[in-house]
Amino acid sequence: MSALPAHCLAAVMTAPGVTEIREFPLPAVTPTTGILKLEVSGVCGADWNFYNHLFMSHGPMILGHEAVGFIADAGAEALTRWGLKEGDRVALEEYVPCGHCEFCRGGEFRHCQATEWRRGGLRYGATEITRAPALWGGYSQYQHLHPTTVFHRVPDGLEGRYASLALPAANGVEWTYLQGKAGPGDTVVVQGVGQQGLSCVVAAKEAGASRIIVTGKSTPSDKLRMEFAKRLGADHVVNVETEDLLETLADLTGGHMADLVVDCTGNEQGVAAAFQIARKCGRVVLGGQLKKKMSAFDVDRIIGNFLTVRGMRGHSYQAVELAMQLINRDAHHIREMSSRVFGLAETDLAIRTIAGAVPEPALHCCVDPWR
Repeated sequence: MSALPAHCLAAVMTAPGVTEIREFPLPAVTPTTGILKLEVSGVCGADWNFYNHLFMSHGPMILGHEAVGFIADAGAEALTRWGLKEGDRVALEEYVPCGHCEFCRGGEFRHCQATEWRRGGLRYGATEITRAPALWGGYSQYQHLHPTTVFHRVPDGLEGRYASLALPAANGVEWTYLQGKAGPGDTVVVQGVGQQGLSCVVAAKEAGASRIIVTGKSTPSDKLRMEFAKRLGADHVVNVETEDLLETLADLTGGHMADLVVDCTGNEQGVAAAFQIARKCGRVVLGGQLKKKMSAFDVDRIIGNFLTVRGMRGHSYQAVELAMQLINRDAHHIREMSSRVFGLAETDLAIRTIAGAVPEPALHCCVDPWR
């Protein structure tokens, strides 16, 4: 790799809904750390929550946790630990685990206490710039690499904008296939048509589900995404604002209902509906984090129908590897989720676009810090 500059540019969230381009010094590389030269960073819907609600409790930060780039510089110990060399092209996990607790040792580093950013832990794209060396997010030209960073190799020839789909696609693989156990013959209902919901459609199709039903609302962005869900493999879409979901599903399945329901809505109505439409002995995966506590929870229905319910927290390493394979071969047209590429100065617009806060919505987009 060529010599690194002394400084780089990054898009910093400086106030709720405000982004500024700032210059930062590149940190010195130690034997155990490194520097990533960003190619792109995908834009996640979770960035909108930071942008509007979480800033006040966390302060200025560089968002972006779907980073793809090259190892620009790293210490010898770091490269040995990572099994990488300078110049390697990689995608990062957002989690920065401790590497030695029971969860890390068992391969479930997403549960490590060190990743609990709400309690002072580290996570890429969710750590304040006041914590040295500041470059913790992907909306930047360069990013600091912590000693316990978790990497995934990017296949040769796979364009960065597509590789940045790996983390949202991994959630679909984790929730629908690895945890939801979707398989041949299953009727799978995916509630919500954001990035996670669309990724669940791809995972269900790849798993061999015989019937995939997707729900959404009447908003312009949801209408766009429900149509696109068919392109990814959905057999039916249901607008829950104009159709009765329970009756529609009963008609479509001959009364069998859903073998698996994956809720990606994160609202009380969606969760309540999931328990209503799951068949006896069915499975419910709750992937959408609730914005507030539910006022009621139908425990009797869970018990009476012998439902298996799983609450989800992100994805596993295996899920990202499987997702990268799907993207590399463009399974079920998954690359078409990548809608737009923005420049670093357009980071604010990129986040608003994913949130549906602008007239021209997008399925997935990324920030190229060199544009």
